[in-house]
Amino acid sequence: MIHGALNIKKLLAAMARLDASDLHIKVGIPPTYRIGGSLRPIDGDPVTEEEADHLLDPLLSDIQKRKFEETGDLDFAWHLEGADGQGGDRFRINLLRSGNHTHAAIRRVKADIPSYADLHLPDVYSQIVHRERDGLVLIVGVTGSGKSSTLASMLDEVNATRGENIITIEDPVEYRFTPKQSIISQREIGIDVVDFHEALRHVVRQDPDVIFIGEMRDQETVLSAIQAAETGHLVFATLHTSDTMGAFGRMLEFFPQDERAFVRNSLSATLKAICAQRLIPANEEITGSKVVPAVEILLTSPMVRELIREERDSDLPSVVASSREEGMISFTQHFAELVEKEWVTMSTAKEYAPNRDMLESILKGVEVKAASLVGRIKG
Repeated sequence: MIHGALNIKKLLAAMARLDASDLHIKVGIPPTYRIGGSLRPIDGDPVTEEEADHLLDPLLSDIQKRKFEETGDLDFAWHLEGADGQGGDRFRINLLRSGNHTHAAIRRVKADIPSYADLHLPDVYSQIVHRERDGLVLIVGVTGSGKSSTLASMLDEVNATRGENIITIEDPVEYRFTPKQSIISQREIGIDVVDFHEALRHVVRQDPDVIFIGEMRDQETVLSAIQAAETGHLVFATLHTSDTMGAFGRMLEFFPQDERAFVRNSLSATLKAICAQRLIPANEEITGSKVVPAVEILLTSPMVRELIREERDSDLPSVVASSREEGMISFTQHFAELVEKEWVTMSTAKEYAPNRDMLESILKGVEVKAASLVGRIKG
């Protein structure tokens, strides 16, 4: 893959050529790319401590070096210019200390903001953007599930179609937006503002219409997102959890037991959508991509709001599965769509789908309808 002495710019530039999503630089192993979801080391010797320092030093400012020495962890973004001095790619870089050695996890962020079509996302994402003017929209998934790219597409659609004041709070800034119909201010933690808490304390005073919070990571960020949504702002945020139902537990675990009923009531009033996604190996000949997202969409309705208030999260999957006409879809239902489009193979779908039996039933045209909850809710 890489010839000659190790060079960080060559390693990063090769990511585009190899269509690699990530690069790992760690003492004791060769530089390793993630391609199509699988880790693939380059041919060569393991990286030494001296080589790791030599590779990573050009990426860091003096301030960043001091911060990493103090904390043992650092997140930042870095831009590599194209061969013509323009364009190029951005990279989201996390440095961590492991066994007294440095480990760099580097995620490639393409310079151009991807469209829904580029990401193979269903139409419901665009429908959410056009429909909602306030409230809370969550994009959830595990690390590496494409949350940042999805949100960038949604924000850029707002930017292109509406005259709004958009403020983002990110750690670090990944995609750089060019103002179209909207005004956009991108605030980077550690550069433009000290931390998330400081940024969130002031954001509602900055006349925003749309707020993007990079990640809801603690009690204060969750409360700030809810309060901003309650006061007429459209708030987009990401959350680290695997599916729509898990989003509630993830947010509530930040709060003591005696405050959770209040948080539930607030969420039931402000939440507009939870979009969960996972990246799945794709049929590259048809999709032109090594991976495509499988999604699960929960949209709020009177029934959903009541279930949230009553702590009946376990009933939400049934509502999702039985509300296709309203735009909701379960992971298993979307896997079936991906197979029907031939975007993923049946064997891949069976490997990743949460309910294999239901997947086979859907594809045979005998989907078992989710039981109606209306009687139980009214009873």
